[in-house]
Amino acid sequence: MNKYLSLSIFALAMLFSQVSVATKGVYQTPAAFISQSFSDVTPQAKVIWLTKEDKVVVAKILQHKFNRMRIRYWQAGNETVWILNEIGKEKPITMGVHIKDNYIDHFKVLTYRESRGDEVRHEFYSQQFINATLNKENGLSQRVDGITGATLSVRATKKIARLALWLNTKVTTIPFPLES
Repeated sequence: MNKYLSLSIFALAMLFSQVSVATKGVYQTPAAFISQSFSDVTPQAKVIWLTKEDKVVVAKILQHKFNRMRIRYWQAGNETVWILNEIGKEKPITMGVHIKDNYIDHFKVLTYRESRGDEVRHEFYSQQFINATLNKENGLSQRVDGITGATLSVRATKKIARLALWLNTKVTTIPFPLES
C-alpha cells in the first residue's frame, strides 16, 4: 500500500510540475502590452508590406531568411508598437517593443518558450534597451550586456530591438536620428 501511495504522490507532483512549466512562459499578453503602451485609446492595427529590398535588410538584421510578406504594428502619432517573434535556441520568443520618437520607450519579453535562458524576461535586462536607437549599420546605439547561459536569447532580443527600430523608420515621418 505504501508503494502505491508513493507512486501516486510522485505522479501528482509530476503532473503539477508539468502544468507550471507549460504556463510559466507567458508574462504579458500582446493585447495588454499594446494597450499599456498608448496613453489614450489603443489604435487599430496597421500592416507594413515588405518589398524585396526590405526583406534583404530584415534578413541581415535577423541573420536568417525572412519569409513573411507583411508585419502588423500599432501607431499613434510618433509612437509605434511592434509584437515580434524570434527563435532563441529552438522556439520562438515573443517580444513587445514600444518606440517613441525613434527611441525604444519600452521593451518586454511577452512569452518565453525555451527551457533555458528566460532571464531575458527580467526588467534588469530589458531596461538596457530603453532609449536605444539605430546606428548607421542598423546596430543598436548602446551596449546591451549579455547573460551567462542565455546567449541565444540575448541575441534574439537584440535582433528584435534592431528590427523594430528599423521597421519604425519605414512607417514614421520623424527624422531618423542616426548615431555613429
